[in-house]
Amino acid sequence: MTAPAADAVTAIEEGLAALGTRYRDAFAGAADEQALRDAQAAVLGKKKGELTRVMALMRDVPKEARPEVGAKVNTFKQGVQEAFQSRLQEMAREARNADLNASPFDLSLPGRLELGRGHLHPVHQTRDDLLTIFRDLGFEVVAGPEVETEANNFTKLAFPPDHPATDMQDTFWVDVLESGDDPRSVRDGKVLLRTHTSNTQIRVMSQRTPPMAVVSAGAVYRRDDDLTHSPMFHQIEGFLVDENVSLAHLKGVLTSFAEALYGPGTPVRLRPSYFPFVEPGAEVDIGCVFCSESDGSRSSCKVCKTTGWVEVLGCGMIHPEVLTHCGIDSEKYTGYAFGFGVERIAMLRYGIPSIKLLFENDPRFIEQF
Repeated sequence: MTAPAADAVTAIEEGLAALGTRYRDAFAGAADEQALRDAQAAVLGKKKGELTRVMALMRDVPKEARPEVGAKVNTFKQGVQEAFQSRLQEMAREARNADLNASPFDLSLPGRLELGRGHLHPVHQTRDDLLTIFRDLGFEVVAGPEVETEANNFTKLAFPPDHPATDMQDTFWVDVLESGDDPRSVRDGKVLLRTHTSNTQIRVMSQRTPPMAVVSAGAVYRRDDDLTHSPMFHQIEGFLVDENVSLAHLKGVLTSFAEALYGPGTPVRLRPSYFPFVEPGAEVDIGCVFCSESDGSRSSCKVCKTTGWVEVLGCGMIHPEVLTHCGIDSEKYTGYAFGFGVERIAMLRYGIPSIKLLFENDPRFIEQF
């Protein structure tokens, strides 16, 4: 029910007078910041605040009295806000002083929460184990760049421009800007994310004189994406160049590698295959380590698809053109090379069904290794 005009002015003045005592006591008695904010809401809350209810009476104040009464209300409201901020700052100072005056504590003490210790990713575990095997076989570990020129990635490996073999490697090319070029006009730069670690082979062979035995590991990039392929994956590539090197030496090294990785007596076979930078080339299979023959068949093994063999890498004798491109006399020296995906070995080693699991970084998966 609307109050008469005179009663509205009186009610507002009495309400302000009563609030002037209560809100100051409430702010002063607040024990913490939350209690202080609750006390402020009791005064200035939009729906239930006491000052809000008093201000609602302004609609019943005569027009000629509204400027004077309104000024009083606004001054009072500003006083409430200033008192709140003052008390809030006072609380912050009290908390700060309490911290400064408290007993000192030793920052060097160990934490009470024991954190689990991390470990290498399964791909890196596999990479390090593989490199250790080749070190023990006498190979030197050398690193190479991931951003490479077309010459080192393709041309010197007997991939001439527009060669059909380049279709085997979907490539990420990199646009290169000359100094001072307009970014909108990029020249046709022959730079790419390397598609294999063979670029390290080219770099080493171009800088050294045989004999040499080198192995390299690192990330490579191709536009592949399915259950067994990833746009980025890791490769290990090794090569040896010397006089009178034959395919028999290559098979001996790969057999030693397979036995070191999967155990003594692991069978190894070479199947003829084409790679543009080796001649002859071969795919290397090992006897399946996930199944055993009982009745003469392997019908239950999904890894080797009942064949008894699992493909693990590619290899071959280094093509004479590759040696020539690197400044090595192909009439005097011969060599072999081999390469394989680290993820492929890790998947076989740990029985991982999809390569995507290795890159999703799910701790529930990673912590199993």
